[in-house]
Amino acid sequence: MSIIKFEFNPKVGIDNPALTLTEDTDCEGVGEPRFYLLTKDNTETFGFCLHEELGFQGHIIRQIELGGVAQRRGLQDGDRLLQVNGHFVDHMDHVRVVQKIKASGNQVLLAVLDGDSYEAAKSLGRDLSQMLPDDIRPRLCHVTRDKSGFGFSVSCPEGTKGTFQLSVLQDGPADRAGVPPGSWLLELNGDSVKSYSHTQLTKKLKQSGNKVTLLVASSAVEEFYRLRGLRVTAALADTSWLPFKVRELHLVKGPAGYGFLLKEDDCSSGGVGQFLWDVDVGLPAEQAGMKEGDRVLAVNGESIEGLDHEQTVHRIRAREDQVTLLVIDPAGDEFYHSIGLSSLQFFEDSEPASGSCTPSLPSRSGSPALCDVEVGPKGPVSWLMAAANSIEIIQSQRQEEQTKLCQAF
Repeated sequence: MSIIKFEFNPKVGIDNPALTLTEDTDCEGVGEPRFYLLTKDNTETFGFCLHEELGFQGHIIRQIELGGVAQRRGLQDGDRLLQVNGHFVDHMDHVRVVQKIKASGNQVLLAVLDGDSYEAAKSLGRDLSQMLPDDIRPRLCHVTRDKSGFGFSVSCPEGTKGTFQLSVLQDGPADRAGVPPGSWLLELNGDSVKSYSHTQLTKKLKQSGNKVTLLVASSAVEEFYRLRGLRVTAALADTSWLPFKVRELHLVKGPAGYGFLLKEDDCSSGGVGQFLWDVDVGLPAEQAGMKEGDRVLAVNGESIEGLDHEQTVHRIRAREDQVTLLVIDPAGDEFYHSIGLSSLQFFEDSEPASGSCTPSLPSRSGSPALCDVEVGPKGPVSWLMAAANSIEIIQSQRQEEQTKLCQAF
């Protein structure tokens, strides 16, 4: 096996032109995973379909659009999808993998393995997760100043812009917020620091008040992206250190109903959302952890992006006596909006909530499930969540015998 050694060059940065890097391997015909960062705008798709096919293992890349984003970046027909935004997905249900890609909005990082290598690795009993780096995600950290400051200092090579390394005070605010010592600063409050001088960065920090949000990467993570010509963005970040969490609520209907009111109202983003109010004490909604003012992001594993009030109510009523909601509180909603990201894409769903069902397509059957429903004064209005696009499920009668599930992106 050949070994190539690289050193970090701060003048090169992390925005090199796109390239695909693979390493030689001597493992009986098993190639290396390839990484692709796909970026699209609101008017296009990623240009591929994700299949689950009878007689074949894995999530299979198919129907790559000629000239589309996927083809331009290098995805190949028959590739098996291993990771989505740093999350291993080979073992996941097809629908959950689709949801991860959909929640990524206009940018997604995929790790794939060619079909022959995938089948060879499976036949050898290899653990595919071990073929991938342990952690390739940058980290998003929210730091609150105390009387000593933010708890970090910034160094920058003389005469350069955009290359900032952080020294972190042990047990200080930055350390407690999860900022790794020696990490590289990539974004400040949602804005890239690539063009900042040290003086400009210092000014921006002073203007931030008592709180700052930092996107940082360790030297190993920075090197991973740089060697592959991939740009690091907050959409790829590990958000486990953030105080703002998407919550999963699983409700089982009681004799008096669920005990909450769903109301359509304005969002901090300027759009319209579905909010939870009048949470009754002692009823299932409160017992599940629902708080007044929570905004609903998804119902039974399906995002409600693009759905109006009536459609959301239909989703909630689709199951006779239970419902699973993904929600976020007002502070978290405002935070993700302020940095231009969708909170839904950071929901960690490695294991379903206790008693919940595997996410599935919305059911058309079921009886009413809400104890009370009210439409706001503006009436039902369609609402699109930031940085996300609705995607239709495609089912082909001609491929019915070969394909179990098919999803276009």
